[in-house]
Amino acid sequence: MDKELLHQTILAELNTLRQDAINAAMQAYSTATHAENVADNKYDTLGLEASYLAQGQAKRVAICEANLTAFGELKITDFTPQTAISLGALIYLMDDSDSQQILFLAPVSGGVKISFSGLNITLITPAAPLGKKLMGCYVDEEINIKLAGQKHHYNITAIY
Repeated sequence: MDKELLHQTILAELNTLRQDAINAAMQAYSTATHAENVADNKYDTLGLEASYLAQGQAKRVAICEANLTAFGELKITDFTPQTAISLGALIYLMDDSDSQQILFLAPVSGGVKISFSGLNITLITPAAPLGKKLMGCYVDEEINIKLAGQKHHYNITAIY
C-alpha cells in the first residue's frame, strides 16, 4: 500500500471539495448582489436570504481550507500489526456478516469517501464514536459499539 500516494489522493479530493465550496460561494455572492434581488418592499427578503447563504458558503470555504491545511500537515507513517491505531492509520474492519470496511483515521473531514486502487475508503476522525473506539487498538482486536441505536461488532483485520 503506497500511503504517500493515498495521502495525495485524499488531498486532491479535499481540494476538489474546497473548489466546489468556492464555486458555491461565488454563485451565492453573485445572487446576493444581483440587481434583481434588491428589495422592492419590506417583505421582499430574497436578497437578504441570498446574503445569508453567501455568508454560510464563505464559512464552508474557510472550513475546507483549514481541513486541507490540517490534512497536509499529517505525517504519513506505515503501521504494522504491532502498531496501535492512531492518526494516519488505514484500518480494515470486518463485521459479523463478513462485510469489510476500509477506514482512514484522519484529523479532519470525517465522512469523506474516496476510491483508491480499487478500494472504497472512508475518512473517519477520532471525534467520531467509531474513531474514538478504534484509537489504540491493534490488529485482531474486536470492538463492540452502538451506532445509531444499533449494536455493531467489528474485527480489526489489518492496519497499514
